[in-house]
Amino acid sequence: MTALRKRFIEDMQLRGLAPTTQRSYIHYVAGFANFYGVSPEKLDLEAVRQYELYLLEQRNLSPESVNTFVSAVQFLYLETLEMPWGKNCFPRQKRPEKQPVVLSPEEVALFFRHVPSLKYRAALMTCYGAGLRISEAVALKVNDIDSQRMLLRVEAGKGGKDRYVTMGPRLLKILRMYWRSARPKHWLFPSWHECKHLTSSSLAQACRDAWQESKLTKRVTAHTLRHSFATHLLENGTDIRVIQVLLGHSRIDTTARYTRVSPRTIAHTASPLDQLPLGKGKKK
Repeated sequence: MTALRKRFIEDMQLRGLAPTTQRSYIHYVAGFANFYGVSPEKLDLEAVRQYELYLLEQRNLSPESVNTFVSAVQFLYLETLEMPWGKNCFPRQKRPEKQPVVLSPEEVALFFRHVPSLKYRAALMTCYGAGLRISEAVALKVNDIDSQRMLLRVEAGKGGKDRYVTMGPRLLKILRMYWRSARPKHWLFPSWHECKHLTSSSLAQACRDAWQESKLTKRVTAHTLRHSFATHLLENGTDIRVIQVLLGHSRIDTTARYTRVSPRTIAHTASPLDQLPLGKGKKK
């Protein structure tokens, strides 16, 4: 490991970046360095610009992936190498506005019927029932369940923040059923080796398999379940600030974007045409 790579990793750890973010940043910076065949400390902003164009035009990466690369090199140059550049030196790609995929309650129920493993079903039901990110669900511990207060404790979620989320009676019943069957000791959803928890990729694969078996036309991921959780709460009249806390968003506008499309709300919105006092025309 080079001295720069070691310092880069240490800086990410000191600033509390999530392990998944750290791995992603290392991946993109390594690709950047390999492309030029030299250490990033010997490259400049023009090299960053040209590589970003390469990712877009030659690799055909999505705007989201390119922006992750930009975040990675921005952290490297501004935090680790302490270059006197501003954030405006790292242009980001504009992401196209996409309507989020939201499942109806009936579609969610159908999807769960096609998850064969009790462990995977319990984990995916936790993603929907508590609105957790996939990384948060797999990292739950047995003692994170507070059955007296009907809460789940999420330790070191995105941004390294702890929070409590709701746990309804049905989710508690599912988790108890799973616990009686599996008897996990530390991690609620352990991997094949009990000292490690289930990986996000394993749960994501189980989610893909169940989606394909369900024959649902809408693509289902763990994030789809989280988004459906937020949307269904919004449709049921839950205050958006409560949803913000449950999702672990630090900014209310993030939650507003996340939940702004509610198909049921749209479908039940009366057209102003229906409110017009239209009567019969005058007889001649």
